[in-house]
Amino acid sequence: MPRFSACLLALFILLCSPLLSTWSHADQGFASWVENFYQQEARPVGISRQTFDSVFSRVTAPEPVVLKKAKYQPEFTTEIWDYLDMRLTPLAVSRGQKMARKYSHTLQKIETQFGVSRFVVLAIWSMESNYGAVLSNKSRLHYVPTALATLAYQDKRRARFARKQLIAVLQMVQAGEVQPQQLVGSWAGAMGHTQFIPSSYRAYAVSLDKRGGSDIWNSVPDALASAANLLHKNGWQTGRTWGYEVMSPGNGELYRDKSMALGEWSQKGFRRSAHRQFPHLEERAFLKLPGGGNNPGFLVIKNFSVLKRYNNSDYYALAVGLLADRIAGFRGMQQKWILPLGALSLEERYESQRLLRSHGYYAGTIDGNLGRGSRDAIRRFQQVRGLKDTGIANKDILTLLRKARK
Repeated sequence: MPRFSACLLALFILLCSPLLSTWSHADQGFASWVENFYQQEARPVGISRQTFDSVFSRVTAPEPVVLKKAKYQPEFTTEIWDYLDMRLTPLAVSRGQKMARKYSHTLQKIETQFGVSRFVVLAIWSMESNYGAVLSNKSRLHYVPTALATLAYQDKRRARFARKQLIAVLQMVQAGEVQPQQLVGSWAGAMGHTQFIPSSYRAYAVSLDKRGGSDIWNSVPDALASAANLLHKNGWQTGRTWGYEVMSPGNGELYRDKSMALGEWSQKGFRRSAHRQFPHLEERAFLKLPGGGNNPGFLVIKNFSVLKRYNNSDYYALAVGLLADRIAGFRGMQQKWILPLGALSLEERYESQRLLRSHGYYAGTIDGNLGRGSRDAIRRFQQVRGLKDTGIANKDILTLLRKARK
């Protein structure tokens, strides 16, 4: 009898909820989950009913596209050479240098206050939102509470993360840090120019001009300063780099992910590219071989680990470091990746996009980044040719595109 009464009580609470009208045409299981989330997790940590309802009034149903996007994370589904090619494009470098000039005063202030290189901050901005361009693409933006509630309700692997971020969202609103209508971001709840998840916003977001709350959506200075503060608070070493591209003596796989002083690495035959010397022989470094033992290696130091506090991926940290170096005017990687049979070089990626455009299949930017638009164009080309529509670019597809031109 007590158990039955508890069920009736839960039903009564749901029926009396101000959100009831929101669920008239929605998934009732989801509606129950939302109410249970308030009663069991939000309310016990001090979230008021008013705050909860103001945030969840727009959360009407799970968002299927969120689950679809969650299945594709390039840091874990892409080869390192493809991942870097898509992010270290000439356009990304030139735009970064343009932004360095445009925001030179802001970046100088950030370097002085947080001790983080302006070029690292710019590289993060590029990686996270393409220097803010993503924020103007409404089709890629989500109401963050809906996205997080979807993950919490339907994605077992990310449910715990999503619930934690939902609590942070509610705390942001209750503390007056943001208004519910500001809460737009990615499928995973990342927000603003530098894509902060809610818990990171609460921990690291700052206002560079000290005018109030941090507006990472509309204020570039606030967003860049917040990114620098995150790195600073996690131990960024001012004046030090992230790591070094190295040539392996031939037995690099034996030392993968091992740690030694740079002087010891040098004694074992690891050399910097272009015959440069290691500046701090006593500094400890880990060997990263993201493409395997026969491909370029990297000896990474403390700041590489700090970059992973932004995104816990070797690919991500490597891309930020290399892009920052390029924006700063240094030469790019000196060694070439050993590509699998059929894989395209960066130059061939550009050519593929140009040919797809000339044949009327592609209308996007020619940037070497074979993202969703390019893959859809390849699928359309394959369908017309009677091929399996994989959307995957390779040398066979490039050969067919070249022949179609004639």
